[in-house]
Amino acid sequence: MTVLDRMDGWATRLAAQISDGPDGYSGVAGDQQWADEIRRLLDLRGATLLAHNYQLPAIQDVADHVGDSLALSRIAAEAPEDTIIFAGVHFMAETAKILSPEKTVLIPDQRAGCSLADSITADELREWKSEFPDAVVVSYVNTTAAVKALTDICCTSSNAVEVVASIPEDREVLFCPDQFLGAHVKRETGRKNLHICAGECHVHAGINGDELAAQARSHPDAELFVHPECGCATSALYLAGEGSFPEDRVKILSTGGMLDAARESNARQVLVATEIGMLHQLRRAAPEIDFQAVNDRASCKYMKMITPAALLRCLVEEADEVHVDLETAALAQRSVQRMIEIGQPGGGE
Repeated sequence: MTVLDRMDGWATRLAAQISDGPDGYSGVAGDQQWADEIRRLLDLRGATLLAHNYQLPAIQDVADHVGDSLALSRIAAEAPEDTIIFAGVHFMAETAKILSPEKTVLIPDQRAGCSLADSITADELREWKSEFPDAVVVSYVNTTAAVKALTDICCTSSNAVEVVASIPEDREVLFCPDQFLGAHVKRETGRKNLHICAGECHVHAGINGDELAAQARSHPDAELFVHPECGCATSALYLAGEGSFPEDRVKILSTGGMLDAARESNARQVLVATEIGMLHQLRRAAPEIDFQAVNDRASCKYMKMITPAALLRCLVEEADEVHVDLETAALAQRSVQRMIEIGQPGGGE
């Protein structure tokens, strides 16, 4: 008997409402009835649901685990379930497959891409490496499996500085794909032979320094949490450096680091410079703090393609499955493992 055979009449009618369009699947509300059906279908599938911090609140609330992509991929590898539903963008589901090659990994909509991961292709990295044949390649975990396979060491935003610092100073380093995280690493390490790819996350790059400065000056008693992928990270440090905002209240943090800082903070208000989906987890972690987005338009259209309708379709149809060929997966896993051997990757991206 299949999952379809075991669906009741209400679930069948709900699935019939799903429609497909250029922005993804729609037609189903993320209400309590939907949530109950998702949990039932997960049990029937013998699956576990992982949701990234930037997902819609309804998706986060129904998930078994919420976090950053690398932490979730490691949970996937340890989970007893044979099927992983990854509510995130495609490279994240690929990473879960790399670390769990024997498991079935599904993404609710395979069209959910990533502008940052698309900033560099395997062919482009190959060409770059040919210009610096003795360089060490450090790639942010927000890359495709094919790029990870050509990488020497992966990194997250929380351990990128540590990873680069572990490389002998006389070795040149190629850092990809995020230019703003690369600039942060260069600033922290003082390394002169760090070559940085000009890639970016379109959402984080769009959080600019002017609006961050305006928000900070309008809320002088707030703390400031800034993701290092943001184009405004340098502006945040400048505000602290010139004394217009107290240095101890400016924090450059990964998403996991933001959650840790939120739990320890005594601030009444925190301004957050990252994708707005993160606010949901921050408010759950520290409900007494007023968390406000530096830019309330900082929403990733790709993350938001994982809709209630998409998740329902995924569980009903067992789609879309993520595949990574075994050779690519083995090479990519090696670069991730090297990162873990250098130091725990902490809060991931």
